[in-house]
Formats: sequence, structure tokens, C-alpha cells
Amino acid sequence: MGNCSNEHRGTSFSASAASLSNPLICSSINTFFFLDKYIFSQVIQDQLNKKVLDSLAEFIKKHGLGCSSDNWRQRAREIPTAALMLGVNVPDHAMTFRSLCNLLQDSVTPFVVSVHAKECADPVLVINLTLVCQATLTIRIIGLLQKSTQVFPQRTESLTNSDFPQSLPVVVIFKDFEAFNSQVLQDFILICSRYTQELPFIFIFGIATSPSAIQHRLPHSVSSLLCIEVFHSLSCTQHLASVFDKLILNSQFPFKLSSRVIQVLVGIFLYHDFSVQNFVKGLQFSMLEHFKSQPLSMLCCQKQEALLSAKTLSKKNVERIRHLPSFMRYVETQEPQEQVRLLTNDEHVKEVCQKLLKNLHKYHKNYYPILQCLHSLTSSLPKFPLGKHIRELHVSCIEKNLWETEEYDSTLLEKESRRTKRMNPFEVLRSQVIEFIDSLVREYLTPAELQPLNEVCYYSSSGVLRQRLNVTPRTSIQAALSHPFYYLQNESLKTDAGTISSAAPDLCIVYKLHLECGRLINLYDWLEAFLTVMSAAEDQDTNSEECGKYDSLKHARFIQAVSEMEFLGFIKSTKQKTDHVARLTWGGC
Repeated sequence: MGNCSNEHRGTSFSASAASLSNPLICSSINTFFFLDKYIFSQVIQDQLNKKVLDSLAEFIKKHGLGCSSDNWRQRAREIPTAALMLGVNVPDHAMTFRSLCNLLQDSVTPFVVSVHAKECADPVLVINLTLVCQATLTIRIIGLLQKSTQVFPQRTESLTNSDFPQSLPVVVIFKDFEAFNSQVLQDFILICSRYTQELPFIFIFGIATSPSAIQHRLPHSVSSLLCIEVFHSLSCTQHLASVFDKLILNSQFPFKLSSRVIQVLVGIFLYHDFSVQNFVKGLQFSMLEHFKSQPLSMLCCQKQEALLSAKTLSKKNVERIRHLPSFMRYVETQEPQEQVRLLTNDEHVKEVCQKLLKNLHKYHKNYYPILQCLHSLTSSLPKFPLGKHIRELHVSCIEKNLWETEEYDSTLLEKESRRTKRMNPFEVLRSQVIEFIDSLVREYLTPAELQPLNEVCYYSSSGVLRQRLNVTPRTSIQAALSHPFYYLQNESLKTDAGTISSAAPDLCIVYKLHLECGRLINLYDWLEAFLTVMSAAEDQDTNSEECGKYDSLKHARFIQAVSEMEFLGFIKSTKQKTDHVARLTWGGC
């Protein structure tokens, strides 16, 4: 996260000295840095998996400190093992393990080793990593103790075995347990079980699927050597709800997202990787784009700072405010005399802007409590007419009048479905509560786009966000293969539309030739066409007998290009005809 943020800062705010001398631009940049830091500290560091990490630390303390007890000696061959269930949101796992390592090294034991499956094709490699880590840390600790005895000689007499790291547990974290070779795991566990009294091992298995993965990977003779305890992290959807509560559904956080932008971010989350970390990166990118593309983003800050910035608006920014669609709609609702002042008097626009900013902050302050109230009232209804999650209700509220939807009407009918002609006291009270909630909804849950100056705080370029975050690699590959000049910047690759440059890379030539074929491509005809293009590159007469003949080098180049086409997913072999391949893509650039 931190690296990503730094890259954004370095690339997007390399402003000139003249621009940085503008106090409003400096204010906008400072506001962005503040909000970016707020996102990082509130979501990434403090919230994700804090409870389960604390539980893991307690588990290791309990087994590590008790390694010399009678109970430990009775179960000397059993290795305490924590099965950490992290879920399928694999991009978030690295951050979780990094936090876990830091927590354990700070509060439990310095001997923490984390290993990947790709690093451990053999059990000897795992053992080497573990022992090297322990030896290095042991030397450091003994060195620190020796230094302390030199400074305080009286401590030498009081040093006991507990001052040295022999009794500290050695924690081995298998980050991607399912990816490890089963035989490697079995051999490593068997070896470690023979030395548990000399080296008190504790294992942590990072599991993305279910605890049954341990049974699938390890036979009973090996798993019986492990004392396994299962730890469950919060689900990724619960983490997402926490992000919404902390950032998006928070009146103290001035930056807002439009309904379509939220749908893009949530769609990527639900249908791609379930990664909260990537969702937060998308939020940061949205904020970056907003501050970069919206000149009035200096007003997207805390209330007092926004009012101060509104007082010092330049003439150019006042004109920008006049051209905001929401401000234009506001002007149309005013009296003719007021409209003239808003269109001609800059100082009056600044005063009105301050009033509208106060109203916008007040709107957000009232909006979120009512939203929470309505969600609590309707989230338990059958079939969830207004959405199971509060983010779904939020999207509905900010894009349209919620009370005009059929779902809202069905919700009220659901709550009042048992009303009879003569209501009992409970039904009377229930009806009054529903009417009161309905009045609050109509008053405070109005769409955000109806609020004047909403463009200052709301980022709405969902198309740009989708293009940047939900990329289509095949389109980029097709463009590169069709127009190599724009990527290689070689003048000899410039061609007219529909022609093939003989100087192009082999893969580009083969790709363009395959665009002229149907569903099945004859390899021999494809090779003949390739050789014809190659002959043009060598300035051979296309009517001569030598043209079209191929040597082993050209044949090899063609085979390599076809293999690359298959690797990229443009073709595949087919059983219909052995000398043909099937084309898989259509509509090339």
C-alpha cells in the first residue's frame, strides 16, 4: 500500500515551481496527502485481522512459555500448529503475514521464519531457512547481552538461562500451505518432530480454503504429530463493510464516491479477487484522479478549511463554480434579481459558496445516521428488498429518490402488512414509527447529485476508473501486435491500413496473417503466406522460384511465432484436422 501511494504521489504531483507557488494548489495537494494518510492509517494498519493476530500471539505465548513444563514433555513430539484461515482474498495475505511477523517478533519471539512454496521444493531448503534465521537472531541477541554486561558488569552475576534465547519458540509460517508439495511438508514435519525438545517449533499454516486442506495434504501418521488449533480471520466482506463504515459512510471524511464509481469498485472486489487491499487502492486512485482532474478539489476538505478556501477563491475558480451543473441548477431556482448577482458579482458568489458548503457538510452529517437507521430497520426483511448490505442501500439513495422505487413501497407494505381495520396499540405505535422513518427518509436521504457543489467532493468518472482498474489485456496485446510502430517507435514499421510490414517482428506478421483466416487455419498455407512476407523483406522477386521456399531458420521462426500465438491464447490445436489450428479470437484491431 505504502509503495503504491508513493508512486502515485511521485507521478501525479510533479508540478512546476510556478504551480506550487499557488496557495490553492498547495492546499489541494496537502489535503490529498492528509486524506491518503488517513486511509492508510485507519484501514490498513489498525483494522485488518487485528483480533485474529492477537489470538495467534496468545497461542504462541501459551505454547512457547510452556515448553519446559511436564505437560509439554508428555507431548514432546507434538508440534503446536495454528491453522490460519485467511479466505480466498489472496492479495491481502501478504499484508496479514507481514503484520503477524512484526507482532510476533516484537512481543513473543525473534525467531520467526516465513516461507513460500516456490522457495521450498525440498525439505532441506525449509530447514536451512529456519536454522539460518535462528542462528542469525541468536548471535544478535547474545551480542546485545554481552554489550549490556560490559556496560553493567553487576548484571553478569544475575544472568540466568532465561536471558538467552534457547527456550524461545521457533515459529515457521507456511504462507501458502495448499501450494506446498505434500512430500516436502511430510518430510519437514517428521524431521522437526524429532527435535522438538532441542528446538521448540511452532507452525502456522496459511490456508485459503478450509481446514480439510490439512487432511488432504498430510496423511494421518504425519498430522498426528501436530497439535492443531484453527483460527478464523474475518471474512473479506466483513472487512469491506469496515472500510465502508470508516471511509465512505463517514461524514468526517470529505471525499465521496458517486454510485457508479462504488459499483465499479465493488464489482471488481466481488468478481475478481475479494481483496480489501485492492479496493482501498481503487479508492486511493479515485481520490488521486479527483484531485488531479477537478480544479475545485481544494474545497474537498474539512468544513473550516473549505470555508477559508471559499473566501479566497480566484476569479478563474469563481467562473468554474458558475459552470458547475449543480450550481447552474441552483441559480435557476433563485429569483431573477438573485440570478443576476450570482452571475455577475464574484464576491456574492463566494458568500453563497460558503453557505452551500455548510449545507453540503450538514447534508452528509444528517445523511449517514438516517441511512444506518433505515438499514437496521430493513436488513432483516425477507428477500432484502432494499439490499442485504448497507452499501447497496447507500448506492440506491445517492442515485435516485429512494421513496419512489417499488422496493421501498414493498418494504413499507411488509412492515404494515398485518394492519387491520381496528389496530391494537402495538400496531398503532408501529405505524407511527414507520411514518416517522418515512418522513426522515424523504427529508434527508435525497440524491447527492441534487446538492449544490456536490462536484467538489464527489468523484464520478466511473469510465476512467474502470479503464484503469479493470483492464483488458487482450485488447492491449491485439493493439500492440497490429500496430507495433507505436510501441517500438521504428519508422520502418509504419504501414498503411490493411497492409503488413515485412520489417515487423515475426509474431506481428503471423498475427496479422491469422486475421485473414476463418475458424480453422491451415498451417501450411499460413507458413506459405509467412514466407512470402519474409521474401519481401529480403527484396526477392515475388514471381521467382526462390520466393516462397523456406530454409530451416525461417521454418523455426514460424514455429516459434505460432507457439507464441498459442501461448497468448489466439489459437489452439484441434483434433478435427491434424494440420490445422483453431482460431479463438475475433474482431482484431
